[in-house]
Amino acid sequence: MRLLATIGALAIVFGIGIAVFFFGGYYSVAGTAEDPAVVTWALTKVRVASINRHATDNPPASFGDNNMVQAGAKAYASNGCANCHGAPGVMWLKYSEGLHPDPPDLKKVAGDLSPSQVFWIIKNGINMTGMPSFELAGAKDDEIWSIAAFVKKLPMVSEADYKSWTASAEPKQ
Repeated sequence: MRLLATIGALAIVFGIGIAVFFFGGYYSVAGTAEDPAVVTWALTKVRVASINRHATDNPPASFGDNNMVQAGAKAYASNGCANCHGAPGVMWLKYSEGLHPDPPDLKKVAGDLSPSQVFWIIKNGINMTGMPSFELAGAKDDEIWSIAAFVKKLPMVSEADYKSWTASAEPKQ
């Protein structure tokens, strides 16, 4: 019984210490400050678990066909995705280097995500990363699915193809 009381007291002291650290302003929210390893670990685990749990929409039957991928490239360009994530022959803009955490290079991570996960991320965004919700920005599901189809093909898209697919893309206001 004494052991349980000691463990309970330590848990309370630990909880108070954590609360003072975060709510007392000792934890820096500056974009230039590196997160403690435990915070990075926890946020990554929460993000991955949340995406895995919520990404349940099935892709449309046309997912991945050439027309959808090309429409997705155009939507990717007009929605400003290349600004943070780059594209074939297009470097991300300098300001994206100030985002914390860094936006992922989609050519490298697209293969690790299912179409449903890519769709969910684009549709809903991710808190505390700078990734916006395209749904809240006015994108419809068919446009989001086309962007997801493009992202899944992104590692195999040539610079020439991307430029021809996006030549008429105009930035959205």
